[in-house]
Amino acid sequence: MTLPAAPFVLRPFRPSDAEEFGAAVRASPSVCTWMSWARPDFSADDARKWFAWCEESRANGTAHEFAIVSADGELVGGAGLNQFNPTHRFGNLGYWVRESAQRRGAASAAIHMLAQYAFEELKLARAEIVVAVGNEASVAAARKAGALHEGVARNRLQLHGQPVDAHVLSLTPPAGR
Repeated sequence: MTLPAAPFVLRPFRPSDAEEFGAAVRASPSVCTWMSWARPDFSADDARKWFAWCEESRANGTAHEFAIVSADGELVGGAGLNQFNPTHRFGNLGYWVRESAQRRGAASAAIHMLAQYAFEELKLARAEIVVAVGNEASVAAARKAGALHEGVARNRLQLHGQPVDAHVLSLTPPAGR
């Protein structure tokens, strides 16, 4: 399944993405700062393990993770929907963009497309974006995509083994849906 997020595309990760994925993480200290899974020694093998988890999670409906790919085929990051609450029909929307591709609109394009997918295909009533305090680039991308900033939640995330405060932003379907 491929989702258009012009001028980018969201698609499932492929085994052939592993080397580029690992290199993108290693070349992105800012991603490593804000994502506990991202490490300076992140390898292609780590990427392959992640891809296997993504495939299994997509098959059982517990997560929908995608590569963000530019028009020229460069893997610029990843984005996904996960942590679903079926009772209240909401889930988490997350994203990251390699440093060399930041400030080109990839994150906001991915957020916009994933929100549409969440509401139209998954029938969610709400998508939450939770961003560690201090990660202003991710907050800006969420706002650019139309997310509403609802506040800061204390100790909302675990980042590198420590609880940190986090911005909570949300997207909801347009009225009438």
